[in-house]
Amino acid sequence: MLPLTTAALAEDAMVKPTGRVVLTVSGKISATNSGDTAQFDLEMLRALPARSFSTTTLWTEGVRKFTGVPLAVLLESLGTSGSTVDAWAINDYLAEFDISELEPDAPIIAYEMDGAPMSRRDKGPLWVVYPYDSASRYRTELVYARSIWQLDRLEVLE
Repeated sequence: MLPLTTAALAEDAMVKPTGRVVLTVSGKISATNSGDTAQFDLEMLRALPARSFSTTTLWTEGVRKFTGVPLAVLLESLGTSGSTVDAWAINDYLAEFDISELEPDAPIIAYEMDGAPMSRRDKGPLWVVYPYDSASRYRTELVYARSIWQLDRLEVLE
């Protein structure tokens, strides 16, 4: 499957979600499907290029396998023109990311843990996850603070 690019989204007139909306992206984006926002259901997120890794977390027991779309890939697919992105959880917890610091494969917006969708009880349905065990740079207070579970919206800012 080819990566979903801004051009592909524009050609397809970015489809609208048919399932429950789990993520809304607003702000400095060029691809939209609901007013000036881009709304995603789980199937739409699964259609984007995915990344999987296994890691321990501070919030779960043992090594868990996470699968999701890299945040950088999602933002690129929407044609972002900002420099930061605010990420919000359903409880209004907020973390800010500098877009230039995002890596191609980390963090991911995980939609599966151990091959299954995540319930709210399991920090889902979306969780910003890093491959914590792969490098010490992923085990800092800043990274842990950005590891938002129950993510439901992103806003791309200047």
